[in-house]
This record gives sequence, structure tokens and C-alpha cells, in this order.
Amino acid sequence: MYMNFRWFGKNDDCIPLPYVAQIPVVKSVVTSLLDIPIGDVWPLERIMAVKREIEDCGLRFDTVESLNVHEDIKLGAPTRDGYIENYRVTLRNLSQAGVKVVCYNFMPVFDYIRTDAAKELPDGSTAMYFDDAILRGLTPDSLMAEMEKGSNGFTLPGWERSRMGEIRTLFEAYRTINEEMLFDTLGYFLRAIIPVAAECDIKMAIHPDDPPWSIFGLPRILTCRKNLDRLIGLVDSPYNGLTLCSGSLGADPGNDVPSLVHHFGKMGRIHFAHVRNIKISGTRTLQETAHQPECGSLDICAIMKAYHDIGFEGPMRPDHGRMIWGEKGRPGYGLYDRALGAVYLQGLWDAMERASC
Repeated sequence: MYMNFRWFGKNDDCIPLPYVAQIPVVKSVVTSLLDIPIGDVWPLERIMAVKREIEDCGLRFDTVESLNVHEDIKLGAPTRDGYIENYRVTLRNLSQAGVKVVCYNFMPVFDYIRTDAAKELPDGSTAMYFDDAILRGLTPDSLMAEMEKGSNGFTLPGWERSRMGEIRTLFEAYRTINEEMLFDTLGYFLRAIIPVAAECDIKMAIHPDDPPWSIFGLPRILTCRKNLDRLIGLVDSPYNGLTLCSGSLGADPGNDVPSLVHHFGKMGRIHFAHVRNIKISGTRTLQETAHQPECGSLDICAIMKAYHDIGFEGPMRPDHGRMIWGEKGRPGYGLYDRALGAVYLQGLWDAMERASC
């Protein structure tokens, strides 16, 4: 395992890259080109510029997150083959920059969803919160307004105001799409891109749905072990794997995260690890919290032991964090709490390494 840190780029992140380099356990940065419209090719010169910027700070650029899939691919629209070809070109460009892991998702319309971007915890820090009962009383428009309240002025990817017209159109398009159909379009996509990923030696790491259940009636399929097994079976290749996110899958108490790590890790299909804690306070109600087990509902020590047991060698990031010490930044992506999380996770790993000597 080596510790990785999410950074949104100098134009989209309030955290200077040299600050990330000062976290002693962080070895690499995962980033993306958020200004490029979904479905367009990521130009090689832009990718190489980001690579140079990261490497000039003494960090590695080997992981990309949010190489997003165009909705026409998910919907199986007649235009999907053109967008798939653009995706294949981008993978080839990323391979020239030395990228080895690409994290993406297949969630319809929305990425992760919360009903409050900055709910206060008892210690005065704030963190993202989800309550399904609250969501049922919201529309996509009012949910976006709620997200904006706690956004600290940042535009959240997938929640841009300019998308509202598109979102209304997409809801109508997805009205006839069910889970089986979404699995079919995912299989079509994977059969087209996994051979290119293998050619480029890039491991494709799909992110589970967050939270792992239907939102606004939209189908969500990457929610549990059974469905993740089905995903792996769509294209039987070591390049078709997972970003195993403890917070996303752990939001459903029926998902035993350490068991999932053992199961998919022994298959060699975990390519990226997102480790974070959540506090489940009711049915489909959760708040993100600090990493330590006593702060939430997930046993982070057991999760880390599972990764150690399988000999995980890939990138791991502390994922979302709280906003602490008065920091104002992108919700879930402040510097301080994620730095604490990175050091905590590395400390657990180092202790297990010493114990196994």
C-alpha cells in the first residue's frame, strides 16, 4: 500500500500542492481535468502539464479519478460509440504519462449525494450528511440549493447550476431505464475499453454507488457484493476492478467491508482503496466523521487489517474528511482532517508491518 491524496488542480483546489507534499506519508496525488467536458478527449499536453506540476513537488502522478462516463453511454444512446472512442483515446494519452489506475463511476445523473454539505458535529467540526427522509422531501433543484449552502463557494463536480436543464432532460431519459438495462450498458462499455486498458497497462477501478441505493428513483447497481461480483464477471480481466470505498459501501449495514476487502482482494480486483468512516444514525441516515473506529460505525482497524492480510500494494487515500480548525474549503476535501487521516491509516499499516516481522 502507498498513501495517495486527492487534489483537484491549481485552478479548482484551495490547497497548494506543496502543502500536500508536506504530509510525510503521502507518496502520490490523484487528480483529474475537471474543466474538460465529460465525453471529450483529455489532451496529452494537458495531462503532461499536470504530471510535471505534481512531480516538481516530489510526488507521483500515477492515479486519475473522475474520468467520468458520458450519460449517453449509460443510457445506450446511438451516440455512445463516439464517446467510448474518446474514452479510449484518453486512456492511451494517460498511459503516456505513466498513469496506472483510473477511477470512474457508473451512477446515473448524479455522483455522490448528500442532503447537507456541512452539518455540524458535536465537536464543532462540520462534515457531509445524508438523510433519506430529508431527500424524499426535496427535488433535484432544492437539493442543489442545499448543497450550495455548505459548499464554501466551491462548485461541486456534477452539481453545477448550468447542469439543471440537462438534469431535467436526463430524468426523463432514465424513466425507462432499469437496473438490468444499466448492467447491459455497463457491459457494453467495459467490453470496449478493457482491451485498451490492458494494452495500456491501466487498471480500471469503478467506484461503488454513493450511497448504495436508488436516488430519486434512478437505478443504482454497484451497491453490494452480489452486484460487484456481477460487474467483475462482465469482463473477466485483471484490468476490470474496483475502487473499494468503505464509506460508500459501509453506508449499508448489510455490507461487511473487511469481508469485501478479503473477497475482492484475493481475486486481485481491488485497484484503488478509499478509506473513510461514517456514523450511521438511523435507517439510511449517516454523517461522515473522523477515521478512528470510535468516531463512527465502521471498524477502520479491521478494514486496514484486511488490506494488510491480502497484501494490498495499490494506492490508498483517506477519502473524505471533516472541516476542522476553521478551515474553509471544498466539502469533504479540506487539508487538515484528511492529512490526519492519512497519517492515522499509515500508522495502523506500519504497526501491522512491524507486528508481522
